[in-house]
Amino acid sequence: MKGLREIVLIHDLKKQGLSISAIARKVGCDRKTVRRHLDRGLEAPVYGPRAPRPRTIEPFEAFLRERVLAFPDLSGARLLREIKQMGYAGGYTAVTDFLREVRPPRQTRFECRFETPPGRQAQMDFAEFAVEFSDAPGTVRKVWLFSMILGHSRWLWGQFVASQNLQSVLRCHVGAFEAMGGAPEEVLYDRMKTAVIGEDEAGVITYNAALVALLNHYGAVPRACRPYRAKTKGKIERPFRYIRQDFFLARTFRNLEDLNAQFDSWRREVANPRVHATTRRIINEAFVEERPSLKPLPTIPYNAVLTVERRVSKDGMISVGGNLYSVPDTARRRTLEIQHHVTELRIFEDGQLIARHPVLEGKALRRIDPTHRKAPPPRLPHQMPIQGLRRPLEFYDAVGRRLAAGAPQ
Repeated sequence: MKGLREIVLIHDLKKQGLSISAIARKVGCDRKTVRRHLDRGLEAPVYGPRAPRPRTIEPFEAFLRERVLAFPDLSGARLLREIKQMGYAGGYTAVTDFLREVRPPRQTRFECRFETPPGRQAQMDFAEFAVEFSDAPGTVRKVWLFSMILGHSRWLWGQFVASQNLQSVLRCHVGAFEAMGGAPEEVLYDRMKTAVIGEDEAGVITYNAALVALLNHYGAVPRACRPYRAKTKGKIERPFRYIRQDFFLARTFRNLEDLNAQFDSWRREVANPRVHATTRRIINEAFVEERPSLKPLPTIPYNAVLTVERRVSKDGMISVGGNLYSVPDTARRRTLEIQHHVTELRIFEDGQLIARHPVLEGKALRRIDPTHRKAPPPRLPHQMPIQGLRRPLEFYDAVGRRLAAGAPQ
């Protein structure tokens, strides 16, 4: 079928006096087609529906639909990586277009972003996750993700912990500052108890003394966000949803150590090398520019000490932070002094160091130092159990007959 331009040309050539054959040669069509268009007049062509073209995404639609139904919050970037491993050669837009068809779009609110200069601020928070470790099937545990993000570059660091206690908070701060190679001028917190103790009528905030001491060591100061305004920490709140969708969902973890190992790999290989949706910059490249603005790490490592006393149990263990640690068999006192460092536990008796343990990350865990338990002494020959000594049945039969006959034994 000819387009409208060719139909107009056929009628114009006819007006010029050309024959049907000559018009067909000039236009490049059959003479019957020329006659048909001359008979119909200047009538616009009617096109039928175009045959659908095969889509690159089509072989993977069933997989994507199944994944989204099982995990509605999986991100498009995560699903793109999965189907690329299955052979998908298309683009990201085709994936997101299909995802919009199979799940409803989220309602969004437009908010004003507050950007900070390099090295000025980091934001910190905890997020709760429920996980069933393959090492303990059937038991759903709560873990918390400590996360710190630099406000300018959006560089992310985090670690899953079993508790939000003060020691976990201090230990994770040290890990975050060491990983980023410095410290920002301030760290923004919400009103969590391990950071903010209280606020008086004048609005003066009292911070946890142990946290302030740690930040002073690194040259940083704490700052609390406004009450009931958690979105002032949006740079850290939004990544939690991203972490849940792009990393946590549809994965299996053996234990807390495996969870942190997988998260660290994902953070280094996926999260920080990506182009950030707000800044439109590669996070790692922005971090390289921000890093010189951070305060350099102090030459002396942070080593705060929390001293407590604990009673030794009958099986030679002490309880600290919900976990059990062994003491040597040579310990004489029933109550010992415990020095709780950031990453290490030290046990003293009469001022003498008798044991040290790495801090266990979790609950209801036990650590027994093999040097704390003496091997049992070897048994003497007369203490050895007699094996293989069996009396024959005839002996018991003879004893029974003698007793029945009244014979002396």
